[in-house]
Amino acid sequence: MTTLAPSPSRVRAITSRNISALRSGPEYWVTVLSGVFEPLMYMLAMGVGLGSLMTSGHWTVDGKEVSYLQYIAPAMLASAAMSGAVSETLIHFFFKLRYQHTFEGMLATPIRPVDIVAGELLWALIRSAAYIAVFLAVIATLGVTTPARALVVFPAGFLVSFAFGALGMVVATRLRGPQDFDAVVVGQLALFLFSGAFAPLSRYPEPLHTLAALLPLYHGVELVRGTAFGHLSLALAGHAAYLLALGVGCLTWTARRIELGDD
Repeated sequence: MTTLAPSPSRVRAITSRNISALRSGPEYWVTVLSGVFEPLMYMLAMGVGLGSLMTSGHWTVDGKEVSYLQYIAPAMLASAAMSGAVSETLIHFFFKLRYQHTFEGMLATPIRPVDIVAGELLWALIRSAAYIAVFLAVIATLGVTTPARALVVFPAGFLVSFAFGALGMVVATRLRGPQDFDAVVVGQLALFLFSGAFAPLSRYPEPLHTLAALLPLYHGVELVRGTAFGHLSLALAGHAAYLLALGVGCLTWTARRIELGDD
């Protein structure tokens, strides 16, 4: 049976192997950098460009009036955290699993499935942490949050990365081939558009409102947005608990599927 007790030394070895990929060429860096620039451009285009045309007073966080840039910037940070984690644990994990058979070789050693998923997830979190740090520097410079609050926002974004990184590995074990990536892209776009990033859920039609409240990115957006403005509450604890439970559950599921060879 798979246990949630990965070996720290084995996890470090797997993570070190992924870090060595940074020297593989510029193609990897293009993939890495694209994950932070896309949501950053969305934030600047929507928040600064379109936001300058928005009527004030329509955007609030916990009853406090904010600008449109301040409203969407934390959501774009959550989106960047999601994209960084999913890109690593879904796309790269999938090719290692299906085509390179990297994990088969690892399992011929004392490395266990739980070590593999923990090591792969740790590398995804390191990559996402860079995205979050860049975003925090930008939004702090723009006055969206303060440097002191950024210290709280960072672990909130990190928790978003953890949940989506683990979820990405589960999805990777279910994909039949690269052609299924199209469905994944559509799914990510739906999460991006319908998770309260650009407007409160109260403005959505009621059926869509209820559905959106179940989406993991909605909880990530609310968690990051609340911490960015220093509004700590029981509701934020609920969002954090949702993301933590999702991440642990997906991590366990993926390790079990690899152990059984059910991929």
